[in-house]
Amino acid sequence: MNDKIAELIKAYEKQVLGQKENVRLMLSSILVGGHVLLEGVPGTGKTQMVRTLAGLLGGEFKRIQFTPDLLPSDITGSMIYNMKSGSFETLKGPVFTNVLLADEINRTPAKTQAALLEAMEEKQLTIQGDTYTLPDPFFVVATQNPVEFEGTYPLPEAQQDRFLFKLHIDFPKFEEEVDVLKQTLARKEERKESEPSLDMDTFLQISREISQTTIQDEVYEYIMTIVRKTRETETVQHGASTRAGIAMAKAAKAWAYLDSRNYVTPDDVKAVAMPALRHRILLSPHMELEGATHDQIIQELVGSVPVPR
Repeated sequence: MNDKIAELIKAYEKQVLGQKENVRLMLSSILVGGHVLLEGVPGTGKTQMVRTLAGLLGGEFKRIQFTPDLLPSDITGSMIYNMKSGSFETLKGPVFTNVLLADEINRTPAKTQAALLEAMEEKQLTIQGDTYTLPDPFFVVATQNPVEFEGTYPLPEAQQDRFLFKLHIDFPKFEEEVDVLKQTLARKEERKESEPSLDMDTFLQISREISQTTIQDEVYEYIMTIVRKTRETETVQHGASTRAGIAMAKAAKAWAYLDSRNYVTPDDVKAVAMPALRHRILLSPHMELEGATHDQIIQELVGSVPVPR
């Protein structure tokens, strides 16, 4: 693992307390060009987690508060008429950034949610017929509140599938929550932006190194066996697609790299399976009635697949 990445992780965990696994998963996602759907109740530090990562990467950060009246052009940008020059010019929207926080994405209608689709998948978008390439890297973190559904528009399955991971932000442990109080109240000056631990050139170099991480055929087969298992069990109504297998393989490469290895093991696959699959499967009605959760079903499915030696 690159020394700069180790330094970044240490600084990230120091500023975002009680979320070590999610910190590593968030970093794994951005290193392989993925996006994250972040779910948690208000006040658990979702915005701070994303803002801190952007600061440590030295990239540009922008935030969009999604509301019912938000238009697609408010995200992507639009053409405006410049009276001085007597011509039309493109006004780029907040999507032109390195790290984009789509706050409460389920507060806006499907038409506006879909405005992010081309950007997230193709790393480009079209404004009035002209195509513009987004900055590299381009990383979207969308948040949603799991306990308040009044006035919300659930994300369509097709849009959820664009996210590499779905992460749950839980309350920290008691000792960690006390530390949060101490650190927050001890600050005597205004919060400063995080000092960058990486520059963009180093980041892109690390991304290229991760792409060279080796995956043996047995591990590829292990990944696809898990994915196909979600389609063959009665506990799941709609299983994961091939895209889920691609997501797991890419994420496992990043996880292995953060463990200072240039090859992927089945343990790497297990580590990323739950966040990579929990938003890509739909439980059977009888399992939902019994109170089963996506995480429980995924854990059972992964545990039932023989681990390659």
